[in-house]
Amino acid sequence: MASHEQHFSMEAPRLSPAPHLLLVTAPFYRGIADWMIEGASAAITGAGATFDAIEVPGALEIPTAIRFASHANRYDGFVALGCVIRGATTHYETVCNDSSRAITLLGLDGVCIGNGVLTVEDMGQAVERADPAQMNKGAGAAIAALHLIALDREFRAPATVGDPRDDILMAGMPAPKDTA
Repeated sequence: MASHEQHFSMEAPRLSPAPHLLLVTAPFYRGIADWMIEGASAAITGAGATFDAIEVPGALEIPTAIRFASHANRYDGFVALGCVIRGATTHYETVCNDSSRAITLLGLDGVCIGNGVLTVEDMGQAVERADPAQMNKGAGAAIAALHLIALDREFRAPATVGDPRDDILMAGMPAPKDTA
């Protein structure tokens, strides 16, 4: 029986054609950001995908950069990477809530985004989550983006010939004539 304390991680899907992603990183804590990039890039290349990478000043700028890039139609998906550590002021809540909400809204508009913006209490929690040898949340965000790309492709695909949905008759519509 599985423990409730274990974390389950989905494997990265291998997609064809290989997707091209954009990593958007806020490097405010450079060491944490570098670990997140390391984990994300390994997961992406390990799945046979490719990526570009850009940096923005902070977590609040990540959704705006993703929005700009999504309009270019050069990327199948995006990976948001960064870290917000609680400080002595309420700025933490503003940055966490607003960046997360904006990323979610982009996703609801159809942009495939893996959210790897850490929101933690202290540097110890950040290290634990970012380090590829520990929780590897950068890889997790990249894998989430790849899964969303797979779902997007699946739901956008046209119905195949012989799809059982073709046999559904709408009320009041005559049945198709047999031409055989």
